[in-house]
This record gives sequence, C-alpha cells and structure tokens, in this order.
Amino acid sequence: MEFKESKIKGLFEITPRVFHDERGYFFETFSDKLFRANVADVTFVQDNQSYSTKGVLRGLHLQKPPFAQGKLVRVISGSVIDVAVDLRPNSPTFGQYEAFQLSAEKQNMVYVPEGFAHGFATVEDAIFAYKCTNFYDKASEAGIIFNDPDLNINWGIENPLVSEKDFELPTLKELMALV
Repeated sequence: MEFKESKIKGLFEITPRVFHDERGYFFETFSDKLFRANVADVTFVQDNQSYSTKGVLRGLHLQKPPFAQGKLVRVISGSVIDVAVDLRPNSPTFGQYEAFQLSAEKQNMVYVPEGFAHGFATVEDAIFAYKCTNFYDKASEAGIIFNDPDLNINWGIENPLVSEKDFELPTLKELMALV
C-alpha cells in the first residue's frame, strides 16, 4: 500500500497494491498494522455503505465532539469526487479543503481524520463504503452547505441532486458562529 499525505496534515490518500490476472484481481482493503504505522493510531468501530446514482451530492457532514469521527472512505463501484474540509480550530489549514477522485478502477481510499467535514459527489453511479472511528450520534451531527461561496468547491458535476436536509446546512462562517 502507498500512503500519501495531502497538503493538509493528517489527511491521507491510500492506494493499495492490486494483483490482477486472467481471473480478476485481489487486494487488501485494510490492514490495521499498516494503517497504524503509516497514518494514525485509531480504532474503527463501525462500517457504513451507501449507493448513489450519478449526480448525487452528499455532504458536507461531520459529527461534533465527543462523537467526532475519523473515516476511511472508498468506492466499491463507480467513481466520486471526495472532499474533506479542515475544521480543526488551531490548524494552519483551517477552512481549506482537498478533493480526491476515488474510483473502483483505481481502488484508492482517503483517510479523513476527526475535525473535518466530509462529502462526495458521484461522477457515475457508485457504491461508497467507509469505516468510522466513532459511532453515529444524531444529536452530534452537523455540516456545511455544499455550495458555500467561501469554500468554492468544484464538485465536478452540474446541478447536483442534494437532499433537503443538506440544502439547509449553514455556511462555514455560520457554523463557526454557532460554536
């Protein structure tokens, strides 16, 4: 596995070594030993999976402390633009984001640590899977509107299909005023 830290400290793209032959392919999707040695000493407690059709945008979501979550995200089929926004108050990259193209073809993953808002847009129909470092808690959920003009995220799709709930999320400035 290749572990590459992005320009935002703690945010990693992970690309596994995929073994192909005439029968198909094989790869290790997760190794606790390698993950702890190269990324973070965390324990994953919950796995989630969703299916989204082309053009769906989910996010930007986060869980507030004490239920903050780190996530190891990947695509099982299809492809997405995956976005993580740094919300760690003392971080030099606070308010900045990274975008990654995740695809079943490449089999790459992203580790999004606690203290980030996260979302994705489907470039094609996709099955999205992720491991979480904490359990979901409804009272701790929060988020940022996907089209926040200050973030100016290029999601790579026009006219995304967004849930009513996600359309009601605040901007980053509005979210920070609530804290």
